[in-house]
Amino acid sequence: MSAAGATSSPADASPLEACPISPLIELVFSRWTTPVLWALQHQGPLRFGEIRKQLGPVTSKVLTSRLRQLERDGLVQRTWVGGVPPRADYAITDLGLSLSPAFRELATWTHANMGDVHTARARYDEAGRPRPA
Repeated sequence: MSAAGATSSPADASPLEACPISPLIELVFSRWTTPVLWALQHQGPLRFGEIRKQLGPVTSKVLTSRLRQLERDGLVQRTWVGGVPPRADYAITDLGLSLSPAFRELATWTHANMGDVHTARARYDEAGRPRPA
C-alpha cells in the first residue's frame, strides 16, 4: 500500500519488481543451470562426475553449489545409491521438466535470431563503440 492507502500498481513498481519473469530468470539462468538441466533431461540420472565431464570447464566447487541450489529449488533430485564407493545420482524432477516448453521456445528463438545478434555486434564493434564490460 502506498502512503495514501491505495494499493500500488505494476506501473508504480520498478521494472525489476514488475517484470513477471524476473524470478524465473534468476532461478534458471544462473551460470551452469541450463546445461545441468539439459544434461539431466537428455541423459537421464547422472553421477556428479558424469555431469562434470559433460559440462567441461566447470569446477567441482561451482558444480556442487549449482546442484545444491537446483535441489533446493526442486528442479533436481539427489538420490544416494549404496555400493563401494557410495555415490549420489542426480535426476531432473517433474518441476524441472516443466521448464521444457520454455526452453524449446528459447531454442527456437536462438536458432532464428542469433545470426542477427552476431551481425549487430559486428556492426557495433566496427563502429568503434566501447565494448561492454
